[in-house]
Amino acid sequence: MSAPQYMSLEKLSALRAESTEIKSVKIPLIARRIDEARQMGDLSENAEYHAAREEMSWARARFEELSFILENAIVIEEAQNTAKKGATVQLGSTIIVSINNKEKTYMIVGAQEADPGAGKISNESPLGQAFLGKAKGDPVEVKVPSGMQVYTITEIK
Repeated sequence: MSAPQYMSLEKLSALRAESTEIKSVKIPLIARRIDEARQMGDLSENAEYHAAREEMSWARARFEELSFILENAIVIEEAQNTAKKGATVQLGSTIIVSINNKEKTYMIVGAQEADPGAGKISNESPLGQAFLGKAKGDPVEVKVPSGMQVYTITEIK
């Protein structure tokens, strides 16, 4: 059983497009470059041939990686649980937390979409894991390199 790859519908579409682009455009172009470089003769000193081979290796590896991700993709929707009593943080939730008298907003996303600088944290990260299942008002303790941090969930969207 492979690990589920949680992502939004938009990310799934983008990864499918990238996979199609690699399979139907990039790999055939690289294959042509390799064939043309082979026709130039001595392969031991042919930089274009070696560069194209490395690029082909990367393209095939990325295609395999994308195939794995897409086979295990689970689409998440933005959580719609704020009206429910006892709402808890889940994949797709946007939360507002208080830490050291400052408010921060995070969205819990799958690893493929994590962008901490934009406030999107992975459900697999220590911070994301700590928030999952918690309710509004709950204190959330997270050990970080500088020590223990305590977040308080002030809102779940």
